[in-house]
Amino acid sequence: MSAVRTFEVDDCALDLLLAAKQGRTVSVCIPCRDEAATIGPLVSMVRHALMRRVPLVDELIVLDDRSTDDTAQVAASAGATVLPIEELHLLHGVGHGKGNVLWASLAASKGDFVVWLDGDVTSFEPNWIAKLLAPLIDDDTVALVKAIFHRPTQMGGGGRTTELVTRPLMSLYYPELTGLHQPLAGEYAGRREVLEQLAFVQGWGVEIALLIDIARRHGAEAIAQVDLGVREHRHRGLHALSVQAAEVMATMLGRARRFAAHARPPLVAPSRWVGGAPQPGRATTAGLAQTVIVSAALQPPSLLPVAEASSWSQPSPNTLSAASDTLVRLPTLVS
Repeated sequence: MSAVRTFEVDDCALDLLLAAKQGRTVSVCIPCRDEAATIGPLVSMVRHALMRRVPLVDELIVLDDRSTDDTAQVAASAGATVLPIEELHLLHGVGHGKGNVLWASLAASKGDFVVWLDGDVTSFEPNWIAKLLAPLIDDDTVALVKAIFHRPTQMGGGGRTTELVTRPLMSLYYPELTGLHQPLAGEYAGRREVLEQLAFVQGWGVEIALLIDIARRHGAEAIAQVDLGVREHRHRGLHALSVQAAEVMATMLGRARRFAAHARPPLVAPSRWVGGAPQPGRATTAGLAQTVIVSAALQPPSLLPVAEASSWSQPSPNTLSAASDTLVRLPTLVS
């Protein structure tokens, strides 16, 4: 069984990373709802360090999900392009929850690489974006890069849904993903041509669904993670987490049920982006990141099947599915 890869990325020189982009573009997208207290400094740091001083980031979008405070005004004043979710709903139909906003930000952005950040983070450093991008830019076999964080216990810690719901279910149904430290982390980066082939579930199940679907289509070794240090953010109460836990559980069990019902599909390795099988422990091409933990076996993981088209079709571009996994088809975007 193949495994998620962990990359060790030092504070790489931004000029080297910029050169390694080779004309490809980067979009940073921040989904927000009522984050006026934190969104301003976050946007300002990205603009100053990664757009003005070093032009690593080409597009900075704040997707405002019906905020009732001044989130949109604060973000716009700090220099972000602010898009209200209602504008996307007019074009593609109404959706709800985090998955809807992530899908909308993917639809609205243009970068070859998409970096997502949570809008409530108070410990953000610009090198987070550089570290998330390094494996993608350096290694064409990487499709998605998740963050590893350390959460201070004196500030409430974190990861309760991960430890109590996600990790036990991964062990039972998705063992190839158990190497992920924070599968639900809101900070991650992906390759657009892979992301646009996936279904996005609405609500809190979106992050785990992306991981499951990428692992099923391309193998778990297409998923990487990097250590970004300490993460501090708004602490959510148990009531809010109960909704998150229920949606994550529904998504994981729904996919497991459908995968188990049918014959196993072949591993898909699109020639457009996969440059070859990853090699254990090899340095990436530009020397920006070093693989330190990879699977000893490079065979495809034991893939569970997708359901037949009548109940859950193969993920298609620009598709939303609800946490219950009932598909909501959205029109294909017209460029």
